[in-house]
Amino acid sequence: MATVIIKRLAKSPFVLITVLVTLAAFSFTPRFPFKSFSNSLQQQVQRLFTAEELALYNGTDDTLPVLLGILGSVFDVTKGKSHYGVGGGYHHFSGRDASRAFVSGNFTGDGLTDSLRGLSSTEVKSIVEWREFYFRSYTFVGKLVGRYYDGEGNPTKSLKGVEAKAARGTQLLEKQKKEEAKQPSCNSRWSQGEGGEVWCDDGFPRLVRRPLEIALTGKMSKRCACFKEDQLSETG
Repeated sequence: MATVIIKRLAKSPFVLITVLVTLAAFSFTPRFPFKSFSNSLQQQVQRLFTAEELALYNGTDDTLPVLLGILGSVFDVTKGKSHYGVGGGYHHFSGRDASRAFVSGNFTGDGLTDSLRGLSSTEVKSIVEWREFYFRSYTFVGKLVGRYYDGEGNPTKSLKGVEAKAARGTQLLEKQKKEEAKQPSCNSRWSQGEGGEVWCDDGFPRLVRRPLEIALTGKMSKRCACFKEDQLSETG
């Protein structure tokens, strides 16, 4: 029966070519389907770390890459090992999520934490911007299970709250710019020989308080602004 079919196909060269191409395609089908490759790649990118696992990648083991976390996102910073490795200026960030330290400047003890409790919206905004810097500059390798991602790698309420607060910080900074544009800032300069000098091109320099809600530090802060003579009474 098979012999008869082959003889018939031989009489129709176009049909025969089609059959041969189809057989060749089956013969060279990849051993591993593309779908499974995509899944394995996704699993690699979405690797989940525990705090204990992340601590292994702190730069003390030359056989391992150097990793750091910020807001639960984990990045490979090995290419910056001179900074993030042992003895580097940023080594305190390696092998952990020390999000708070990116704005607090406290690189010891309790300062090396992922808790942003008590930080202002503009400070939280700065930390989110640091995270974006690492996405641009280094390789994202996974997520840290804990405060910002759950055991399935999904964002927690804490992360959503951080991002909402950062968005609020952006709004407040825009408001601050508009408010301070109404009252020009002072000019200033400093030299070792003459010390510091503050002046206004038009008006008189006065130290004024920023409203609490738009203070850059989240606390009452001040700036030097220029006032005309008829506005001096407004400075209190």
